[in-house]
Amino acid sequence: MIQISKDDQYIFGQGTHYEIYKKLGAHPCSDGDRQGVFFAVWAPNAAQVYVIGEFNGWNEYANPMERIGEGGIYTTFIEDAKEMQLYKYLLVLADGTKLYKADPYANYAEMRPGTASRIYDLNHFKWSDAAWLKAREEKDMNKEPMAIYECHIGSWMKHPDGTEDGFYTYRQFADRMIEYLKDMPYTHVELMGIAEYPFDGSWGYQVTGYYAPTSRYGTPDDFRYMIDLFHKNKIGVILDWVPAHFPRDAHGLAEFDGTCLYEHPDKRLGEHPDWGTKIFNYSKNEIRNFLIANALFWIEEYHIDGLRVDAVASMLYLDYGKKDGEWVANKYGGNENLEAIEFFKHLNSLVRGKYPGVMTIAEESTAWPKVTASPEDGGLGFSFKWNMGWMHDFCEYMKLDPYFRKDNHYKMTFAMSYNSSENYIMPLSHDEVVHLKCSMVNKMPGYQIDKYANLRVGYTFMFGHEGKKLLFMGQDFGQEREWSEARELDWFLLAEPFNKGMHDYMSELLKLYRKYPCLNEIDNDWAGFEWMNADDKERSIYSFVRRTANGKQHMLFVLNMTPVEYPKYRVGVPMNKKMKLLLNSDEERFGGNGHELPAELKPKKGDCDRRKQYVEFALPPLTAAIYLF
Repeated sequence: MIQISKDDQYIFGQGTHYEIYKKLGAHPCSDGDRQGVFFAVWAPNAAQVYVIGEFNGWNEYANPMERIGEGGIYTTFIEDAKEMQLYKYLLVLADGTKLYKADPYANYAEMRPGTASRIYDLNHFKWSDAAWLKAREEKDMNKEPMAIYECHIGSWMKHPDGTEDGFYTYRQFADRMIEYLKDMPYTHVELMGIAEYPFDGSWGYQVTGYYAPTSRYGTPDDFRYMIDLFHKNKIGVILDWVPAHFPRDAHGLAEFDGTCLYEHPDKRLGEHPDWGTKIFNYSKNEIRNFLIANALFWIEEYHIDGLRVDAVASMLYLDYGKKDGEWVANKYGGNENLEAIEFFKHLNSLVRGKYPGVMTIAEESTAWPKVTASPEDGGLGFSFKWNMGWMHDFCEYMKLDPYFRKDNHYKMTFAMSYNSSENYIMPLSHDEVVHLKCSMVNKMPGYQIDKYANLRVGYTFMFGHEGKKLLFMGQDFGQEREWSEARELDWFLLAEPFNKGMHDYMSELLKLYRKYPCLNEIDNDWAGFEWMNADDKERSIYSFVRRTANGKQHMLFVLNMTPVEYPKYRVGVPMNKKMKLLLNSDEERFGGNGHELPAELKPKKGDCDRRKQYVEFALPPLTAAIYLF
């Protein structure tokens, strides 16, 4: 039978029991000849704790738990309990108040609107992704292509079975999604809302079951099957992870044992006024242990390849989203959350050291320094940071009428001025296509043909720019409605020429991105990027070169952001070498007007853009041209 030793209790109290999830929670096991389930929960301020569930007819006092030691852990073994049965903890407080709580360490949960935990054994599944894990360890993620497809399983595609939710199971989703990702081709899928959560409209960002994949789409082993299949098809899996806050739901972590156990007891430190949620108490060892062990749990037990950490800025700043009087300064009088900073350094040091092929990604929306620098160098230790500044500038520029773009020209060049400060991912995420922000294609100005032309050029700029890439589902075929978690994507649009053309264009762009090292091997250094002309604001044209480390197969990008044709457009080039056309965004098959570009360009001698040679060609309206040399 599982035992929680004094050593277990001690290192949990120190905040360094990285496999505490193997001790706390519900674990099928044997006690001699008896088969049953071992239960353990941390509730130091409860007067008594009971396990109630299907195995005892929800009899409140049938199975009392024993408090073991001073740390506040309660345990019991129940012979009649079996896998898949529902259970909760009944916590009785000193004043007789009863609290009915789901298990914070449960491996599985009841399908919402139910709120109970479910007994589940994680020792059945046989993995077959050893080759993937070995290869992952040996790669330098900064020099590899990374094209991430952000996805919400429940609304990617609905099952035509007529059920109310229409959810695909994890297994069904894997089969359909792998076909899609390989066809495009993306390198990674990023899954929203996996850890169990009660409210669909939170998209999984208000978590009640940190150790349980949501039951909406199946069992934990179904989830493992999905990841295993992704890996066998050479697709990485990134999970959204939410250590910043949790909801107030009565069955969840809030006031777990009648006190602020998981959240900070001072409301100015323990609550988000704007979100109506609780903030973890990062100064408490057991809470840091809960979260860090949880991150390692997803890596160890589910073989995930990365954690995208949500709302990092809200953790780093004590005054995030708060007015004067609603927050408390740190001991130095500043607004930095010193405990959260140490939490990130601790977490990322562990992941870097134990799982060198696994990435941690910060959704950090400010100019906090050294987010991706190592903790040894004073950084937070993340592998990558979402470039929210680029995303904002890009969207603001692209939605402008082309007539006004010349006055905002440097919005698009600004990101390269700070690009080398971090390892960036360039995100166009779900947050950009909800809450009346419009879909990506409907942010674009002009008639329908112009909208799609604008978006093709914009995406080309994005894929040519330094930084890894992320697109939210639907953006690659021009989803026209805003995203809603309640319905599937508008797949019927693929029967329309503009959407089919956009989809085909993105497939071509992704194939180029993955094929040519110049687009991904040097992503945070000027050695991989050179402006040919960053200052042609009167014509709103951008031209730049992406370079390789070995000096072979560079690319020239020329991007016309206006509906004006330039019959003899000249752009300086770095060497006198013949160039081959790789992609023309204005081809009819992509939904363009069908203007042709020269299949080859041969540089001519002459001063242009501060260079000794140039190429000249007719540049069509709202067109992206990519040449290889």
